[in-house]
Amino acid sequence: MKKIKFPTAQTILIIIAGLVAILTWIIPSGKFDSLSYNKEANTFTKTSLGTSTTLVATQNTLDSLNIKIPLEKFTNGDIWKPISIPNTYKEVDNTPQGVFAFIQSPIKGIIEGADIIFLVLFIGGLIGIMNYTGAFDAGISWLATALKGKEYLLIILVTLLIAIGGTTFGLAEETIAFYPILIPIFLAAKYDAMVALASIYIGSSIGTMCSTTNPFSAIIASDAAGINWTTGLTGRFVMLILGTLICIIYIIRYAQRVKKDPSKSVIFDQKNDIERMFGSNTNSLIILTSRLRLILFIFIMCFIIMVYGVSQLDWWFIEMTAVFLVGSIIIGFIAKINEYTFVETFIKGASDLLGVAIIIGIARGITVLMDNGQISDTMLYYASNATNGMNKGLFINVMLYIYGGLSFFIPSSSGMAVLTMPIMSPLADGVGIGREFVVNAYQYGMGLFAFINPTGLILASLAIVKVGYDKWLKFVMPLVIILLVFTMLVLTVSVYL
Repeated sequence: MKKIKFPTAQTILIIIAGLVAILTWIIPSGKFDSLSYNKEANTFTKTSLGTSTTLVATQNTLDSLNIKIPLEKFTNGDIWKPISIPNTYKEVDNTPQGVFAFIQSPIKGIIEGADIIFLVLFIGGLIGIMNYTGAFDAGISWLATALKGKEYLLIILVTLLIAIGGTTFGLAEETIAFYPILIPIFLAAKYDAMVALASIYIGSSIGTMCSTTNPFSAIIASDAAGINWTTGLTGRFVMLILGTLICIIYIIRYAQRVKKDPSKSVIFDQKNDIERMFGSNTNSLIILTSRLRLILFIFIMCFIIMVYGVSQLDWWFIEMTAVFLVGSIIIGFIAKINEYTFVETFIKGASDLLGVAIIIGIARGITVLMDNGQISDTMLYYASNATNGMNKGLFINVMLYIYGGLSFFIPSSSGMAVLTMPIMSPLADGVGIGREFVVNAYQYGMGLFAFINPTGLILASLAIVKVGYDKWLKFVMPLVIILLVFTMLVLTVSVYL
């Protein structure tokens, strides 16, 4: 009998989109009123069932709406998105998403996700140019020699640096750029592609899960909860150190096992295909010439400039994409690639990541169905009511699972924060714990589920490596269970201290 293959990432997301569309027929539509700040006019805009009302921007206005957030959090730009207003949930006319809306959702998602999609395509173009110059092969040959016998340092360094990026400024979508670069290096170190995938993706996930100064989760969530972002920072920092240590040990143990016996790899049946796709010509000596060194320097500077721009200059996808485009052109000039060859190579490189771009669009389309079906607020309303009468230990663990579940439908950390924190954080007052614990439960719940969340970044990341979602689950689920038990223990102990 022919073996049934696990469906592709695109098919998985289409199935999920179909299930979400069905949910819009089952779950009642509902909305919380929202409040946004207008900086130019120094006023609030309250929106209720499509009707907008202008309110004076004062602390009294916030108090009257039962929003326990200092006014300066809005006026200084800490909260820049509309927030939900507590105790204002209303059921509205159902807006079920039919067959036509389901068919349109991937297209709408691609349009809405155009910014990150173009970033991915331009990264693909840059990778294509780099491969054409031969600089990758030369650099990897040099690195493989330099790390001889100390290959495990590669795992520690990559996982640690990306975790630092995740915890400080929310390094997540940007990691898409790292896979085509780092996978050949890990292969040259006699590891499998899963080790590279894990070091990058798990590094980003544990970093964002234990965000410290990340403005897109820790800071915006604390602001929306009405507390200073430094409240609870020590606990999150300790969680970051211990969580990252657990992840690194887990990856190294798997990597060493694969290095000793390649057949222990969960993707052993794809070994030859992946090595053909990503393997570099490291069997023969490739001299790292001055020109190739300069090309590698320009390439590395693209990422340094990107990280600096995102963390210090408020850059986002347009600016990041421009960096990779300019970098490609400069490398083309240094390598003396003629205009026709440059364009052809760039387009070919971009086309290699087209499948990834489509996955991002389909995943965004699921969010479109949720928004148009107006069921996100309904789930938030019932989730907030589920915690009534709980003791603090049970409460904080239920919050962990609620946030994990909600992140399937709302994978955006900043979107989750402004939607849920004004509703969820006051619940902490009722059970006698600080609101920072709700912020922690939000971060840990979203972060833990991000390891496997099909509506997040994992399917796009897997598509680059051509690894199936089922194989990723087989690899990562033991780690997720370890981290879940550890997180529940930390949360339970912390609320009683």
